[in-house]
Amino acid sequence: MRIAIDTGGTFTDCVYEEAGALRVLKIFSTPSNPADAIVAAVKQISGARKESVEVRHGTTVGTNTLLERSGARVAFITTSGFEDTLAIGRQARPSLFDWFASPEPALAPQERRFGVVERTLPDGAILEALNPNTLPSLVEAVRASGAEAAAVSLLFSFANPAHERAVGAALAALGIPVSLSHQILPEFREYERASTVAVNAYLAPRMSRYLGEIESRLGAGHVSVMQSSGGIVAASVAAREPVRTILSGPAGGVVGAHHVAKRAGIDRIITFDMGGTSTDVALVDGVPAASHESQVAGLPVGVPMLDIHTVGAGGGSLARFDSGGALLVGPQSAGADPGPICYGKGKEPTVTDANLILGRLDPERFLGGAAKLDEARTRKYCEQAKGPLDTVEEFAEGVVRIADATMEKAIRLISVERGRDPRDYTLVCFGGAGGLHACALARALRIPRVLVPIMPGALSALGILISDVVKDYSRTVMVAPDSPDLESGFLALETRGRDELRAEGLEGVAARSLDLRYKGQGFELNVPAGKKVVAAFHEAHRQRYGYADPARPVEVVNVRSRFVASSKPVRFPKFKWQRGNAQQAIVKRHGGATFYERELLRAGDAFAGPAVLVEYSATTLIPRGARAQVDAWKNVVISV
Repeated sequence: MRIAIDTGGTFTDCVYEEAGALRVLKIFSTPSNPADAIVAAVKQISGARKESVEVRHGTTVGTNTLLERSGARVAFITTSGFEDTLAIGRQARPSLFDWFASPEPALAPQERRFGVVERTLPDGAILEALNPNTLPSLVEAVRASGAEAAAVSLLFSFANPAHERAVGAALAALGIPVSLSHQILPEFREYERASTVAVNAYLAPRMSRYLGEIESRLGAGHVSVMQSSGGIVAASVAAREPVRTILSGPAGGVVGAHHVAKRAGIDRIITFDMGGTSTDVALVDGVPAASHESQVAGLPVGVPMLDIHTVGAGGGSLARFDSGGALLVGPQSAGADPGPICYGKGKEPTVTDANLILGRLDPERFLGGAAKLDEARTRKYCEQAKGPLDTVEEFAEGVVRIADATMEKAIRLISVERGRDPRDYTLVCFGGAGGLHACALARALRIPRVLVPIMPGALSALGILISDVVKDYSRTVMVAPDSPDLESGFLALETRGRDELRAEGLEGVAARSLDLRYKGQGFELNVPAGKKVVAAFHEAHRQRYGYADPARPVEVVNVRSRFVASSKPVRFPKFKWQRGNAQQAIVKRHGGATFYERELLRAGDAFAGPAVLVEYSATTLIPRGARAQVDAWKNVVISV
């Protein structure tokens, strides 16, 4: 049995197959220990079954650890003279005109940064050999520092890792996790490489304990983890390289949205995932795009990550007035404990409470009727928090409009600000709160269609369930596009990839790509490898920057190989399409809107707003003037 679990700020979402059909389970998250909710969900789903259970997990542990700065005490070891690489960073300053802005402290403070006398040249030649007699004193210095993990990033170790391996072998005697840059990110740019390996070391102890607890409590079974790049890896790999899981949950949402939209015949989408704490948006033009130049919590992370932008606006985002009387929403969240007011424990108004007051939620049918929303309690506390506004409804409307503005800005950032016209795309909304705000955002951005997929409140978990096993490998080469060294570089990566997959009992197909740039440029573009790779680079450069120079020499910076081992396919039923008016799905009329039970909708049903779709995992608002159509896959497509 295979269960996919996505841990969110408010709910833990589970999707699994049972008797050939997809099922959903949502339970409240347990922020103090996310493993508690996961174990409870697996036991509730699997019951007394004796068959083995494979758990696929999208985790927020890495993200939260970075945001909270609650990771391990890290020792950073590098080439002598470069100990302050993490603290110096780059010249780019996010607050250029703020005289009082201070950068976040480095993950490894000065007293836990150590230099090793050695020097490797960019071509891999040894300029100054490492003296093995100096390593025992290094080990004792790291031990005395109280470090809980070590990050090793020697200069140009990607060209020749011999010295880095020797340092790693010596540090192994400490019995702490040791992250080596030539294994995590064998690419140039010493600051980005050092930052990535430091983040990995910072997360390793906590992620290792977390995944170990899940595996021990679930007993016989198999646990795998979603990567930020949109693929599954074994829990043992995720524990060793947790930097690859920072956007674990949101990546599942993008994969799920792409899969559902592709089945519906739509290949250009903007994904809109609004959960309890945050909203994640991404633009997919044919295939989900990955970035190798991401920043998380202000720290560069060089491993592949789907290009996702996150803002602090979700169903649990708190609303309050600042000292100047302006209404603010987020980024602080009520989370799962105490949660929104309407859940029964919270006392501060949230976006979910505002939607309830505006009549967009059915208090009797929340989570399929498994939970009741307390509207009287919500009105009581919102009355106390509405400030100078005349009515609770006016306050709720303001909360929703501010949340919408925050999310609209996020979508503009990934589309308009990157030269993409949102009118050419379909907005795919999911997450427990996504359907309540999608049509308003689509109208604001002039996006013509909204697609509400099946199981919208658990689409991230569905994406995790259908994801393939993926392993990414890369190496800096710095050669011409026609260099014979390219083939040897690919073969080295692919040999390692096949060996690692074989060790897990898997076989995969490798896809090659190259990072290219014009000579003299500081940044590169990734294009698929092939005979026309230079022409493809010129075209990519023209699309990204508005111009290309075919007469200018091009160089290959990095070679990349991605292995994909296909997972067992999940069956998505296709239904007979027959024109209908959805009358059989009407459950009530309230406040001028018609409420429909989504489970009762049939393929071919069409109806107009104002309407509200209620279902187990989410609620969808269809405003006046919009028209909804149920397609053959039982997605709801709304023309706004």
